[in-house]
Amino acid sequence: MPDALDARARFAGRTAIVTGASRGIGLAIAERLVADGARVVITARKQPALDEAVAALGGPEHALGIAGNAADVDHQAEVVAAAVEKFGGADLLVNNTGINPVYGPLLDLDLAAARKIVDVNCLAAVSWVQHVHKAWMGEHGGAIVNVSSVAGLRPAPGIGFYGASKAMLTYLTQELAVELGPKVRVNAVAPAVVKTQFATKLYEGKEAELAATYPLGRLGVPSDIGSVVAFLLSADAAWLTGQLLVIDGGVTLTGGV
Repeated sequence: MPDALDARARFAGRTAIVTGASRGIGLAIAERLVADGARVVITARKQPALDEAVAALGGPEHALGIAGNAADVDHQAEVVAAAVEKFGGADLLVNNTGINPVYGPLLDLDLAAARKIVDVNCLAAVSWVQHVHKAWMGEHGGAIVNVSSVAGLRPAPGIGFYGASKAMLTYLTQELAVELGPKVRVNAVAPAVVKTQFATKLYEGKEAELAATYPLGRLGVPSDIGSVVAFLLSADAAWLTGQLLVIDGGVTLTGGV
């Protein structure tokens, strides 16, 4: 195992799968893992965006991009098989894909959209774990990080069902940690507002006002999440499993979400 203190080599010889990684938080996670020595297989819906991301990650020696629906079990199987074939393993998994196609109170919730949210944000994460465990981690071990949200910590009006799905993902993280130990560690992160395209509606036109409510005085940027995810996947976190690390600039300390 690489020296945990040598960040540049801590993932040498290891392969990570990062879903939803053509941009934003997912790409930042992939960038940090590559910087720390990993090879990565990244997924998203559109191949051209993935091709650009692969180039940014250093090209095919370091990264492979495979387009598809993150909730599609055939796509999941294809990605895991490609990771093992091209890079020799599937040691690390980051379930980053998440959707929130609705906004508003639960009384107005489109139930079809709600089912899709659960499918992508929760069930897909479990299915990805099933695939990597069967193909690699069950025999060789590994580490998994699920990307949850501070919206899952307490009521979040307007995005309540999204928050409920992230609360479920946090519970699933804990359950998987119990079931997959000791060979596989499973943890989660809960970001507050991070400046990505996905979160634009939460801060556009009011960034300064919103940032002023954060004790650290700013909104998050994708690399803030990438560094913590890399820590959780690394040997530095070897005695951590089933945990949710809140990455929020301190905002939940003051009652914000």
